[in-house]
Amino acid sequence: MTAATTRAEQRLHWTRRALDAPALELRPASADASFRSYWRGWRDDGDSVIVMDAPPEHEDIRPWLDVDARLCRAGLAAPRVLAADRECGFIAMQDLGDRTYLPELDAASVDILYADALDALLRMQRDVDAQGLPRYDEPHLVAEMELLPRWFLERHLGTRPDCGSREVLEIAFRQLVHAAQAQPVAFVHRDFHSRNLLVLDADGPGIIDFQDAVCGPLTYDLVSLLRDCYIVWPQARVERWALDHRLRLIDAGLLPIGVGPQAFLRSFDLMGLQRHIKVLGIFCRLWYRDGKRGYLADLPRVYAYAMDVARRYPELAPLAALLERAVADRDLTAPAP
Repeated sequence: MTAATTRAEQRLHWTRRALDAPALELRPASADASFRSYWRGWRDDGDSVIVMDAPPEHEDIRPWLDVDARLCRAGLAAPRVLAADRECGFIAMQDLGDRTYLPELDAASVDILYADALDALLRMQRDVDAQGLPRYDEPHLVAEMELLPRWFLERHLGTRPDCGSREVLEIAFRQLVHAAQAQPVAFVHRDFHSRNLLVLDADGPGIIDFQDAVCGPLTYDLVSLLRDCYIVWPQARVERWALDHRLRLIDAGLLPIGVGPQAFLRSFDLMGLQRHIKVLGIFCRLWYRDGKRGYLADLPRVYAYAMDVARRYPELAPLAALLERAVADRDLTAPAP
């Protein structure tokens, strides 16, 4: 009997016992970029449930349970927990369906779907208790950006930064950290985008994959949504959505009225650049370390986001030039040897 078979039997036995459903069977529902997997089953009453399997040697379900409770207390549509085993790494939860935003977004639907998502974002920022969550501080922000030289430049592109390149990176990273730390802080989901939002019949979007939530910069989730790594919208439309949200943040008392449109867009842009620098590294790590090649297909989109912002701000021109030299005419979707 393999370890995978043993884990599958343990998962099924726990679910049947926890839900008092001896005939329940589980089928794959989805997986994500971590070691977690998700399974769907049906109880005798016909209701479906989702079971998260988070092997405890790789994942800790306590942050997920903590953040889920915070979101539910604020009236957001996060999955309701039915049973949990912290030691074994299992959670049985309400099934919110599998209609993620991404395949349903188009020019006709985006305003309606994003209006719901932005309503939910404001409620998260205004109503979710961020007390006790990890701080999105300088070491955290820098550690994320350091994924770029290790996994994107060195492992994917085969370019080892020399002393001059390291200095360019360090100066750019300090600028982005300073811009992030100058913002007001609130609850931050950290992956608030089209693959983690579900279309529901009511109550706004279903919200998932929130276990890495922190207390951090006010524009982080906004740029995650509007400059989504999996879909692109025209810049003018993105800026209109962002500036509309700025007014709502001011009305909610979360943003000082003195933060004008241009200052807000600068914070939004630089926060997005920090995120996209991180994601360039993460997507490469997911392939080279974890064997998840599909993420390489998204690299050109993320790289374009990063270059657009880096070219727009004169102080980031050296970073833009460094990335352009490293990428040159490479096909970013092609794995390195």
